[in-house]
Amino acid sequence: MKAFAIYCTDKPNTEQKRLDARGAHFAHIEKTIDNLFVAGPFKNAQGDTIGSLLIVKAETAEEARAQLEADPYFHADIWGDIRLNEFTAAAGDWIGGKIW
Repeated sequence: MKAFAIYCTDKPNTEQKRLDARGAHFAHIEKTIDNLFVAGPFKNAQGDTIGSLLIVKAETAEEARAQLEADPYFHADIWGDIRLNEFTAAAGDWIGGKIW
């Protein structure tokens, strides 16, 4: 299983859309949590949510993208810029040290 990092930046003025979709988003995350290494919101200096980061488990980029597109936040049209790249955890607490 590979890891894919998905970086999503919120579109301007989507705070209410995010709040309205939050319950459905959390329910979706609870159903699909086994497909995630980690996920959570980005915050600005004022503490406002400005986007999301997901590191998903998938075999292909297409599978990772399909996971993102199943999220209620995607259907609520909150995210503007979405970047998806394969990710290798190389060092840190999550992997218990380093890979070299």
